[in-house]
Amino acid sequence: MIKLEDISLSYGEQVVFDEESCNISPHQKIGLVGRNGAGKSTLLKVIVGQQHIDSGSVYMPKTFKCAYMSQDVILMSERTSLHEAVCSTKDIEKLVDELHEVETLLMQDPGNYDLLERYAHVHGELNEIDYENKIVKAKKILTGLGFGQEQLDEPVSKLSVGWKMRLVLAKLLLQNADFYLFDEPTNHLDLIAKDWFAEFLRNASFGFILVSHDRYFLDTVCDYICDISMGKLVFYTGNYSKYIEQKEENKAVTEKKYEEQQKFIKKRMETIDRFKAKASKAKMAQSMLRQLDKIEKVEVERDQSTIKFRLATPPQSGKTVLTANKLSFSFGEKNIFENVSFEIGRASKVAIVAPNGTGKSTLLNVLMGKLTPKSGKFELGYNVKAAFFEQDQNKSLNPDNTILAEVESVCKTEESRKRMRAMLGAFLFSGDDVFKRISVLSGGEKNRVAMVKILLQDANFLILDEPTNHLDIQSKNVLLEVLSKYEGTILFVSHDRSFLNSLSTDILELTHEGISDYKGNYDEYLYHKQYMENLKASFAKDDKDKLDAGKKKDDIVGKEFTNDKNNDKKNDKNSYNNKKELKKIELSIEKLEKEIADLIIKFEKLNYGSREYYEAEAKLKELQEMLKDKNKIWESTLI
Repeated sequence: MIKLEDISLSYGEQVVFDEESCNISPHQKIGLVGRNGAGKSTLLKVIVGQQHIDSGSVYMPKTFKCAYMSQDVILMSERTSLHEAVCSTKDIEKLVDELHEVETLLMQDPGNYDLLERYAHVHGELNEIDYENKIVKAKKILTGLGFGQEQLDEPVSKLSVGWKMRLVLAKLLLQNADFYLFDEPTNHLDLIAKDWFAEFLRNASFGFILVSHDRYFLDTVCDYICDISMGKLVFYTGNYSKYIEQKEENKAVTEKKYEEQQKFIKKRMETIDRFKAKASKAKMAQSMLRQLDKIEKVEVERDQSTIKFRLATPPQSGKTVLTANKLSFSFGEKNIFENVSFEIGRASKVAIVAPNGTGKSTLLNVLMGKLTPKSGKFELGYNVKAAFFEQDQNKSLNPDNTILAEVESVCKTEESRKRMRAMLGAFLFSGDDVFKRISVLSGGEKNRVAMVKILLQDANFLILDEPTNHLDIQSKNVLLEVLSKYEGTILFVSHDRSFLNSLSTDILELTHEGISDYKGNYDEYLYHKQYMENLKASFAKDDKDKLDAGKKKDDIVGKEFTNDKNNDKKNDKNSYNNKKELKKIELSIEKLEKEIADLIIKFEKLNYGSREYYEAEAKLKELQEMLKDKNKIWESTLI
């Protein structure tokens, strides 16, 4: 158990924790939420002793192992990714390094008895801690987080920051701690790795406190939500969506109490002011004022101000916004993707999904002319004006500019200048904020500045590479509201499942071999993929059952032939007719199976939700029923 008792912490006038206490059990799965600057990361550091508090105490048993992952871990190592992951504790790290050292020395002096004895001793200690099993477990976790075999054998020093953070997460999970503290662990995970991690946490026996700005993730893995607000820790039972419902209910009750208290205070102050004017009642007025000061004031958390603004209607493009035909791209000898062909229609909002390393950002850069394809071509439609939101805002923003100057640089009309202030306010830049320099902004703030620039360009085709990176839930909601109302066309990449589901009308699944398109949002895309996989598995099972039944039929026919070889001609004729009927039914079954197989291939190329899709689905069900009936007749003929 983790016990916080009357913890207090302030930075000047800002109160982070105000004599807060709580008990956290080892099996609780808690999502930690609150506005930026509320103290989420600070609370995790307080628990592990990395942050001093003004007063209070933190307690956990000495045998209780609590593991912590911060946002800014720096991992430096020359080990391979696999060996670095296995070295999840200092004891294992020491033994593994010693083993590699002895192996290197033995290669130079293979007959050295002392080295051989030392080698055997280290091996014995590794066997005691079940080292081989730890390697298997490390491979499983790293593979789940997206590492391929090449990356497992690659030195850590050659990994990107994103992959290093995945490795840090893997090392943490391999510590087998009693409780975990995760500070934004999903920042560098793609959708596939997020889904794996979510499943891992759901099935984990340990508890955790998790800071995340991914609403879907909080909904999926958390049983409790802890809200940090105005120096208070408030716990809610349920996932993030349940927390939102409960918080709104609590807020309504608190606001009512606040209004009633304010009315009471106002009336009492009016009485005090009247009494003050009379010498005979001045003492009574002072007494009433002291009593009023002792009342525990009801506090209401004010919503961050949101400014409504009107997005300009972009110039209308042609019906077809973008056509790509057999695009391929490679970096040197490494093929990224090939045979990529698709078409995007006006006013659609299309998401590209694929594991990291498949080339999503590369494809967007090809479409914006920043990279040259190896082969193939693409073409923008009539009257299409595109604007590109890059994943790395350091490439698109001038660090020396203020926010205001940076945004003004794209305002070409008086109308866009009028909308600029309202749009900055909607993206949470108000007052003197607009005079901050780009160089001092956080990643999320830079993203919001870049998005304002994009929306002020009056483009009718937005190409967005990870627009939700570094944004908190409130900022994502603002962005989602704006883009949902946008009347132009959007092609985007995002690893936020809630954002994907809410915005996308179409999904493009990118692979190294090509691209497939699906109608609907991300959940509908996953449903369709699962449906097709189940269908294929079902037919594979049917083929196996038919083969087994065929063997059974051969045995029966063989036995009948042996038993009836001395029968008269009438029996011979009956046997002949039975075989003829069997052959006829078998030909019908083969024909139906071929029709179904051909339809399945056609099925994969149809847009989910289209008229052709539903017609093919109905035809498939009809053929499956016919096949089922023929199989029953075939089985009865054998009896």
